[in-house]
Amino acid sequence: MEYGKPKKIFIVDDDTMLTEALGDYLTRKIAHNISSFHTGEECLEHISELPDVIILDYYLNTVQKDAANGMEILQTIKKHYPAIHVIMLSSQERYGIAMQTIQKGAEQYVIKDEKAFEKIASLINEIR
Repeated sequence: MEYGKPKKIFIVDDDTMLTEALGDYLTRKIAHNISSFHTGEECLEHISELPDVIILDYYLNTVQKDAANGMEILQTIKKHYPAIHVIMLSSQERYGIAMQTIQKGAEQYVIKDEKAFEKIASLINEIR
């Protein structure tokens, strides 16, 4: 599969192994400028860098219990930076949650499974 031009991407997930693996995968597919953050607050501290895409975990508060969750961060991003594309990533398979994130502005909702990285790369490629 051919992938488009490089994009600035933020990966926001409290799972360090996942952020590293996803970053490596996307770098191999196309030379993206990738930054990883383990809390939504860290992401928001760097949002002025204006990423093209943010891959955002639905559950973010396992590292820091009082941290904002993915839905709260999504709403903040879309309120202040509506042009930034957000792809929600979660192990949560409930249809209602997926629909809620899309209604709040996420481009897509990707379930963490064996095809998740490939799906994310394809979605990023579709973003112009």
